[in-house]
Amino acid sequence: MKLVIFGLTVSSSWGNGHATLWRGLCKWLARQGHEVTFFEKDVPYYASHRDLVNPENYTLRLYSDWDEIHACASEQVRSSDAAVVTSYCPDAQNASNVVLSSPVVKVYYDLDTAVTLEHFKANAHVDYIPREGLSGFDLVLSYVGGRALDELRRLLGARRVAPLYGSVDPELHQPVPKADRYESDLSYLGTYAADRQQVLEKLFLKPAHRLPRKKFLLGGAQYPADFPWNENVWFVRHVPPGDHPAFYCSSRATLNVTRAAMANVGYCPSGRLFEAAACETPIVSDSWEGLDTFFEPDRELLIAESDDDVVGALSRSPEELHRVGKAARERVLACHTAEHRSRELISALEAAA
Repeated sequence: MKLVIFGLTVSSSWGNGHATLWRGLCKWLARQGHEVTFFEKDVPYYASHRDLVNPENYTLRLYSDWDEIHACASEQVRSSDAAVVTSYCPDAQNASNVVLSSPVVKVYYDLDTAVTLEHFKANAHVDYIPREGLSGFDLVLSYVGGRALDELRRLLGARRVAPLYGSVDPELHQPVPKADRYESDLSYLGTYAADRQQVLEKLFLKPAHRLPRKKFLLGGAQYPADFPWNENVWFVRHVPPGDHPAFYCSSRATLNVTRAAMANVGYCPSGRLFEAAACETPIVSDSWEGLDTFFEPDRELLIAESDDDVVGALSRSPEELHRVGKAARERVLACHTAEHRSRELISALEAAA
């Protein structure tokens, strides 16, 4: 199958969760014999933090302006079997026009469904959604499941909806030796988001304040100057994708915090959740509807609703924490790899066709 994708970015993992997901999907789609071309607008922010230029087994087309790429994109779409437009694609309107006027399987993949729905309810418009909604697409994929799928139908007119959750590439994320620069008692990896801040303070900063002899490590981009640091909270401005395994494996446990919009709709596992599990790192996670669909609480991860829960998790023995991490890795390898998701994607496309 030949696929064309119009997305936010696959070339830069800086400050977004799209790139890592697409790298895994494109890699495994290509390994299964599918031809993939990814169109990405060459914006300054990602250009200055680019960590992928020449993918080995799929095509990345960087362009500076839609007029420059319009003819090529149209031809690529016409000769493909399916074309995908994604949320936050800078040229989503133009790309949608090309895709919707073509004879191929037309797909919209919202990797930010909860945010999309929240914005649409407030403004009745979202920049990266076609003005007429999603009714023209043969298939609408969503990064989150649950009731968000019904709302995509009800609010945006989607006719055929299916979840395509996050995933992990186990060839890149696996147990590795500890690295001194990332050693900690509890780590957290994630881009700053205002709607995560309240939970992050409760489950990360407050436990750090209560446990001054333990080291807490935060990695991510876009944190403001007035972020309320503690003396025992260390910061890494950006952790490159290649360092994620070392980051996770160097901590006794790692924290997962979900953006409020996503937690409110549930069924919203982040890519970071699967990455940490694949590295066999014990996970302490906030709670949301559907979490037990992906991991079994208390056996494959630990749930925290208060700072007491986090302090309790860190008081567990190394043996207990190791059992949790090992069980999580086994679950990921069985259900949540990029290979699993790429096959789910192809099955969904075939059904839509």
